[in-house]
Amino acid sequence: MEILKVKNLTFTYPEQGEAVLDSLNLSVQQGELVVLFGETGTGKSTLLKLLKPDLAPHGDKTGTIYYKGEKIEQLSERSMASNLGFVMQNPEQQIVTDKVWHELAFGLENLGEDSTIIRRRVGETANFFGIHNWFHKKTTDLSGGQKQLLNLASIMVMEPEVLILDEPTSQLDPIAATNFINILEKLNRDLGLTIIIVEHRLEEVLPIASHVALIEKGMILHKEKPRNIGHKLMKMKGNGEHPLIKALPTTMQIYHALGNDGESPLTVREGRNFLSTHYHQNLNESETLLPHPKRNGEVVIELKKAWFRYERDLPDVLADVNLKIYQGEIFSVLGGNASGKTTLLNVMSGQNRPYRGSVFIKGKNIKSYKKSKLYSQNLAVLPQDPQTVFIKSNLREDYKEIAKAHRYEKDEINQLIEQVTEELTITHLLDKHPYDLSGGEQQKAALGKILLLKPEILLLDEPTKGLDAHSKHMLSMILKKLIHNGLTLVLVTHDIEFAALVSSRVGLYFDNEIISIDPPIDFFSSNHYYTTTASRMSRHIFKNTITHQDVITLCQRQKELNCEKVVE
Repeated sequence: MEILKVKNLTFTYPEQGEAVLDSLNLSVQQGELVVLFGETGTGKSTLLKLLKPDLAPHGDKTGTIYYKGEKIEQLSERSMASNLGFVMQNPEQQIVTDKVWHELAFGLENLGEDSTIIRRRVGETANFFGIHNWFHKKTTDLSGGQKQLLNLASIMVMEPEVLILDEPTSQLDPIAATNFINILEKLNRDLGLTIIIVEHRLEEVLPIASHVALIEKGMILHKEKPRNIGHKLMKMKGNGEHPLIKALPTTMQIYHALGNDGESPLTVREGRNFLSTHYHQNLNESETLLPHPKRNGEVVIELKKAWFRYERDLPDVLADVNLKIYQGEIFSVLGGNASGKTTLLNVMSGQNRPYRGSVFIKGKNIKSYKKSKLYSQNLAVLPQDPQTVFIKSNLREDYKEIAKAHRYEKDEINQLIEQVTEELTITHLLDKHPYDLSGGEQQKAALGKILLLKPEILLLDEPTKGLDAHSKHMLSMILKKLIHNGLTLVLVTHDIEFAALVSSRVGLYFDNEIISIDPPIDFFSSNHYYTTTASRMSRHIFKNTITHQDVITLCQRQKELNCEKVVE
């Protein structure tokens, strides 16, 4: 049975000449789990919001959306609230009450349900989602993963028939994200819930999806079974590789890169079986894989026995932290939600001062810097929420404002803006309001503004949040170019695959300190949970493969050696 139908949907934002959705058509059957994916800015989030009328953005809309054969605008307010559930990207934006139990009851109270029904549904839902242990906590005391789980539970307590999710794991650490997606699988499998999700973690969601829909230039190009989407993208590549191939799960990328066609493996288990069947360990990997970069720069950031807590009576967030960051490296910090990673960045940047211990920037105690000297072409921070860096009504004026503040000449301002926006492929966004951009576009635009400061040390808090795979690849190239030019980067990230690709060193933040600092090959090859899909998939054959390209390189080399033996 068709539960949702989108017919010839076109949508244009106010004062924008180009439609973000263009005659889009989509059919969703009851009980399906449909993953929408595409490049940043192609209209995915806009489509989801239009499926939930009370969240629909302002603009010009043509075409029709049907829910169970009825036009969605004609649904009663009660039906829209209870039957169509929506989970947003940012957990903070959806929580409206101060206590967990109140958040669970809030939707039912607004629907006017009897108190007996509310108590029964809240109790059942809290047990199902494992919330009973923190049922009476303040919502402000929850971790990011708990907040997003609470958002999901507070929607599910109203028993929706369709659940719509817009990048729900983008701000969660890898383990919390996996747990969240496992719950979605259970809801779909055990309750028959129809789910439509936009998600960049295709590694996790494609194995549980019934269909995947590719959106490009505001249209649905393909709706396929997950195992077939790689084959479709390979056929679409034209004169070069389709940019969304990089978004596919590691198992699929390896499978197709090695010349295979048709249905591809999706899970780590299937990928391991594929490698075991066709390849074996007979190579000296050290001759084939690139060595990790050597550290030879001077120390530009140093924390010595640093302790920090937010209030006198609260627990320490940093406890006796010692850390050295070297000039010209990319240092990535991994760890769980609310573990203290962002606080570590704030202490490094002088936004928070340790109550014991010291922070040195370029060998000078951070206390000795005047703020104008510390942040002027010296040290810059990209915060986790990109919206906090924008102050003007369009991006061009925002960029000019910061350039003027740093007393660049007029010609230099225009040249810098052109250079930065071209590198980040956001020139076409310059005349848009920053808040009208997608999450991924905001992230790139915020980075562009920070780069206009010409910092020598750049601290980035979740820089890949909301970015599609192609944009991540472009960002990795930009970051590598920056360190080649002498910049030093510190990343706090949940994106393990990105950290493996760009980092010089990686550290795990746990128990209020940095532990296990190693080059990425050593770090990810030794870990079982905080590691890459490529490592999980191939470590039974190869020792040090941490990216999909590592696996492809060794497999191709093995084929070459086998061919050479046949010729001999």
